[in-house]
Amino acid sequence: MLITKFAIPEVIFGNGSIKYLAPCARRLGAKRVLLVSDPGVERAGWVEVVMDLLRKDSIECVYFNEVSSNPRDVQVHKGAELYVENGADVIVGIGGGSPIDAAKGISTIVGNGGRIRDYEGANKIMRPLPPMIFIPSTAGSGSDVSQFCIITDVERQVKMSIISRSLVPNLSIIDPMILMTKSRELIAASAVDALAHAVESYVSRMASPFTEPQSMQAIQLFMENVREAVDSKSPEALKNLSIASTAAGMAFSNAGLGIAHSLAHSIGGRFDVLHGMVHPVLLPSVMRFNLMSRPKKLARVGFQITGVQCRSEEKQAMKGIEYLEQLFLDLGATCRLNDILPDDSELELLCHKALPDACTLTNPREATCKDLMSICEAAW
Repeated sequence: MLITKFAIPEVIFGNGSIKYLAPCARRLGAKRVLLVSDPGVERAGWVEVVMDLLRKDSIECVYFNEVSSNPRDVQVHKGAELYVENGADVIVGIGGGSPIDAAKGISTIVGNGGRIRDYEGANKIMRPLPPMIFIPSTAGSGSDVSQFCIITDVERQVKMSIISRSLVPNLSIIDPMILMTKSRELIAASAVDALAHAVESYVSRMASPFTEPQSMQAIQLFMENVREAVDSKSPEALKNLSIASTAAGMAFSNAGLGIAHSLAHSIGGRFDVLHGMVHPVLLPSVMRFNLMSRPKKLARVGFQITGVQCRSEEKQAMKGIEYLEQLFLDLGATCRLNDILPDDSELELLCHKALPDACTLTNPREATCKDLMSICEAAW
């Protein structure tokens, strides 16, 4: 029998749930919080909301917002210095995957010392981290419930995957009302990121009876709600996308991902591309590549996407893939690799960099550099 584990944080979910931040922080011993966010979340007004909540409960707040869309190692180290200099005791991150991953990186350095590149890979964090509370402002990254942290090594131009049970926060507060302040484009990109998490975790080598239902629920909720959420910002649709993102995050945190994410990390590390832009480009080609290894599972995904039953598993899976390609176009997503990269001169280098990524290990079909090149060429 397969031995598996399933690690998740405490979750508070629902419209208005952000109001529970201060008592939860106090329960974790907070007297002075390091708040990590970025200028975009700040402009939307949510940083001030968090500061007010903490202030009203007499919790001091040190603010760090030097976080880019692909958080850098230098930013992580600067945030850790600020934490130590100010005697902070709890880390609160509010934002998309970038501020939350930066907060995880900061917590790693505060608890373990050294440089963030020392922890690249799996299970290299050996000492406890400060308490962490995360508030996602997008429905996509899943970082607020996961064991993953993605940080760009500026010198190597590589997005490092850091994976550890220690990176699961103490608490995730998921308030779907925060999504109301996001643009149509960001809602769509984040939702497709969650879909990629769901699909890749479902076919992963480490998928289990605990992760598979989460993956399938995420796919179902994505398909039922993404158009309405993007077109009208319906509160109900946004709530359901938040559930989808959380379910997909729980799934991939425990099952891992695949080569769509390996390539996305490689491209993002080299060209600083927004992570959510890459998945509409690569996911269909990666699904086609993996079809021979997971025909039954990808047929189930195809049925969940289309609701159409076909006689053969291959045809069922292909219908789902083709439907997704059209859906991504309808959502206004970038769908060709040549719209992201300046030219194809670095494709081989990008594929070489993707091979050692931790996500490659859990892809259901073993992939060579030549295979990754073929996927990129198909998406070009």
